[in-house]
Amino acid sequence: MEPETEKILDNLRKTRIAKEISLMTLANMAEISNSHLYYIESKRVIPSIDVVVKLARALDINLINLLA
Repeated sequence: MEPETEKILDNLRKTRIAKEISLMTLANMAEISNSHLYYIESKRVIPSIDVVVKLARALDINLINLLA
């Protein structure tokens, strides 16, 4: 996995935790399955850009913030 991809996935997880949103709640907000989000956060699956956009919108963050 590319370092940039790992950074994005780490930032998604950190943001979810900081906002005190459960994995199940975020999955529902982003309209993806709980298991898919679990695999994304555990870095077993690389999400499509569409899924990253859905997650960013659900977390109310800008995509650029995921790279910071």
